[in-house]
Amino acid sequence: MTGINALFLLTGLLLFISVLASTISARLGLPLLLLFLGVGMLAGEDGPGGIVFEDFFIASLIAQAALSVILLDGGLRTRVSSFRVALKPAAVLASWGVIGTALMLGLFATWLLDVDWRLGMLLASIVGSTDAAAVFALLRNSGVRLNERVQATLEIESGANDPMAILLVTALVGMLLQPETATVGSFAWMLASQLGLGAILGLAGGWVLSRLMARLTLPDGLYALLILSGGTLIFAATNLLNGSGFLAVYLAGIVVGNRRSHATEHVLKVMDGLAWLAQAGMFVVLGLLVTPSMMLDYAAEAFAMAVFLMLVARPLAVLIGLAPFSYPRNELAYVSWVGLRGAVPVVLAIVPVVMGVPDSQLLFNVAFAVVLLSLLVQGATVPMAARWLQVEVPPRDEPRDRREVWVGDEAAVDLLEYRVMAGSRAEGRHPDDLAAEFPGLDVRCVALVRGGHLHRLTLDSRMIPGDSVWFVTPDEVAEDIARVFGGTGGELSANASFFGEFVVDPECLAGDLADAYGLTIAEHERRLSVGALLLARLGRAAVVGDRVHIGAFVLTVREMSAKGVITAAGLKCPPPG
Repeated sequence: MTGINALFLLTGLLLFISVLASTISARLGLPLLLLFLGVGMLAGEDGPGGIVFEDFFIASLIAQAALSVILLDGGLRTRVSSFRVALKPAAVLASWGVIGTALMLGLFATWLLDVDWRLGMLLASIVGSTDAAAVFALLRNSGVRLNERVQATLEIESGANDPMAILLVTALVGMLLQPETATVGSFAWMLASQLGLGAILGLAGGWVLSRLMARLTLPDGLYALLILSGGTLIFAATNLLNGSGFLAVYLAGIVVGNRRSHATEHVLKVMDGLAWLAQAGMFVVLGLLVTPSMMLDYAAEAFAMAVFLMLVARPLAVLIGLAPFSYPRNELAYVSWVGLRGAVPVVLAIVPVVMGVPDSQLLFNVAFAVVLLSLLVQGATVPMAARWLQVEVPPRDEPRDRREVWVGDEAAVDLLEYRVMAGSRAEGRHPDDLAAEFPGLDVRCVALVRGGHLHRLTLDSRMIPGDSVWFVTPDEVAEDIARVFGGTGGELSANASFFGEFVVDPECLAGDLADAYGLTIAEHERRLSVGALLLARLGRAAVVGDRVHIGAFVLTVREMSAKGVITAAGLKCPPPG
């Protein structure tokens, strides 16, 4: 019993330290995942902890289980609407992107390390795919709001590129250990089964889970357990049938997350904590597994490979793959830069070790060093690169808090909280006066909280700065109400520097807009609506933040519907003189 309790104590202590380390992540400007790795390395063989952990099989088991949870959570938070602008380009990056990166990096590794070309290609294939855990964690917690096309491209790519990476690694391991059985046909069948079974079982399993969640009546805490256990079943069953469990569990999460039910809110809250636990546990274990002193023996080679990967192989693969999709140059640069490596390459690097591939320890140590450099350099610069390359858009005007009150199996009421800011249009008014600005909509004030206590509403009640006001309101007017509570006192002033001083109806004729502001546009463009003019000049599916220049004026996509229709545009005028 002493040994078991010591193990529990050690596990709890490492996770506890890792969670506490998250409080200094933002201050240091380091990715949280890197801190988790650091805790594991400090507790490991070369660190103060001195723990000797060399069981690659157990580490791989823990990492795969954690990745299934992370991908499930990532799928739950991926909106189907993002597929409108990023499915095809992300699919290209998930296939060609991995192959192209591995091919260029493999040639470089073979020359640099002076090894058999199959070993060089194996090393490149191990680090050739982006990592879902790193991408989801860093993009969603970076503090910047990327435009939808860039964020969706990176997230869908990272969630879907594992089958190609697994195929390349498996194929090259087979060529090294049993070259006589490695045929093109066997590899093609493996890829087809990985993608086909992963997609079919993931979508089917997600549909079953979503139906169960909508129809079963369970205690609130059990809904997340239902989804977690169902996701694990889908992951394991797909792997047993030689499909891609990672792809299946990600797609299952997408299906469940996009079918709202009374249990959705509870599931997302619990899964968020489980995903963080999975990330912390996985990276701590991987940190324990590595021996830093052995990595130092290949530090120069790993540094050269990481630089080549970040500055040559990944950018070239992205440029070639996204060439048909008319991505702006700044977005291409950002997608190229945020090719984050994380847990997946380390898990793939364990495969040659377990299979007994010659020089597999070299592969593991170099791959791990490349992952560290990727997290340290690319991961730490995610927010800075977004601002420098201008791929971020201003944060939405949103309520302070949001709750769903389900009144039926598929019927919910949105309960939104707003904070009264000094100088806002809400200050000094009665909440019902504000609700009256939205006639025909069910906007009702249900509570006013002042000083942490519920304030009884009377005819003489007036909102003051610091009040929290709760409204029952349709989601489509949530941002409009948020602007009333904002402290800037005007609808456009908070975002005017980005979207422009004027809101333009996308249905109005471009010719009328040109006449009103003295714009010069072609005769055939005058007959188009403003929305059609934007789409024609962009030459691609639009997202919020897309811009076209008309002389010295800038026309920007300001708002879009869930179906991808432009619902508002912003016009930015040139400065005087």
